[in-house]
Amino acid sequence: MSMRVFQKVIDAGGFAAAARALDLSPAVVTRLVADLEEHLGTRLLHRTTRRLSLSAAGENYLGRLRAILQDIDEADQAVSSQTHELAGVLRILAPPVLSTHVLAPLIAGFRQLHPKILLDIEVASYKEPPIEAYDITLLPTEGAFDGDVVARKISSTEAILVCTPEYLLRRGNPAQPQDLAQHDILRLKSADARPHLWRLLNADHNDEALDVAVEPGLWVNHSDTLLRATLDGAGITSAAIDLVAPHLMRGELVRVLRPWIAGRLTLYAALPSRQFIPERSRVFLEYLVEQTRIHIDGATQACNGC
Repeated sequence: MSMRVFQKVIDAGGFAAAARALDLSPAVVTRLVADLEEHLGTRLLHRTTRRLSLSAAGENYLGRLRAILQDIDEADQAVSSQTHELAGVLRILAPPVLSTHVLAPLIAGFRQLHPKILLDIEVASYKEPPIEAYDITLLPTEGAFDGDVVARKISSTEAILVCTPEYLLRRGNPAQPQDLAQHDILRLKSADARPHLWRLLNADHNDEALDVAVEPGLWVNHSDTLLRATLDGAGITSAAIDLVAPHLMRGELVRVLRPWIAGRLTLYAALPSRQFIPERSRVFLEYLVEQTRIHIDGATQACNGC
């Protein structure tokens, strides 16, 4: 601050003019220059009642100071542009299923709108994702969310039970959840899931829970493998409505045991900080929210007719 005040005193032609330009009192400007001289151990200015001039040391110091302050201003502008300009690299971390079914369909449209924003997407599964290392981290959740994480809610959907029409012809249509014990069950591994007990929720009765005993024929930690096996007629599984909506509309899958669901899924976008969110992150989040909700609304409407 003292260095900038000293430079302004010279450029403005005096302490009073510098004070007006900096919106400071003349006394503060005088004190800051005096503090700078004391710090340097030399007089920078010759002061008289009518005239202000640089000392030899002050002239030499000002020349170096201008270059230093210009470098600082340019550095500030470079960092600020990373926050405010719609350009630069946007680093995103997402688990495989979200990268394939949420991120990938958005890339072309977003790049057409913002060609100067470059997307650097890392596809990986983490128990505790390194949120601080990325601009945006996509987090799928069931139930409670860690309130210590800075995140924005993107969308919510239901996990419904589905299978192929051919499977139902072969094995029959379950009339109640307990009937699943007699069916081929395909399940996704998760940290809290128990393979032989499937908790279902009655969506028509405030998500009243029912635990059903099952014997999974497939227990896998990869959503696309689970979906492929289901489409091939291997059994009954649960999946997010927006994931299976295209298959439901084409008749490749059918919903079973309505209104029972296997859970409610919420997608969050975690951010490394609540402050100084880059503009490129903000516009991507807006686009992600808009497009994801359009897709989920369409999928829900399509599923209502299933």
